[in-house]
Amino acid sequence: MNFAWAKASVAALALLAAVAACDRGPSMASEDAAANARAAKFFMESNARTEGVQSLPSGVQYKVVSSGPAGGEHPDSNDLVRVDYEGTLTDGTVFDSSFQRGTPAVFNLDQVVEGWTEALQLMKPGDEWIVYLPPEKGYGDTARAVIPANSVLVFRVKLLEVAKTPGGGRVVATANG
Repeated sequence: MNFAWAKASVAALALLAAVAACDRGPSMASEDAAANARAAKFFMESNARTEGVQSLPSGVQYKVVSSGPAGGEHPDSNDLVRVDYEGTLTDGTVFDSSFQRGTPAVFNLDQVVEGWTEALQLMKPGDEWIVYLPPEKGYGDTARAVIPANSVLVFRVKLLEVAKTPGGGRVVATANG
């Protein structure tokens, strides 16, 4: 099923909201954030019906592009991972890309937005997914550079490698008190 019309509608709404936000006061910004939240809800509901898209109970959605070899180990929330990724808005605007930089990113899963942590723990090395984060699993109502408040974040993620941390996710909780 093709939902190009939905993506175009969301993109148009996002563009209108971005233009409308220029040189306006806080009340207009909150109206724009509310409009973005409605557009994000519509996008996520429409996207959930797209062939191949899986929805998690949290609202995070993903589509498997390719699977890695069988038997790979899933990272937990405390592990170090090496990934290639590209982050876009629903209109296709790229806001970050390790692919463009030509260098994979390395980080602990507890250092990224909640939706990334959740999705990456389901992946294994070699997997490549498209991950759709609803606003509450990304930056929520906080705008960031070219990312408007209440934006759906779309990531193409390829998990390259996992460095397991002894003790799993409990290490961070214990070390940080």
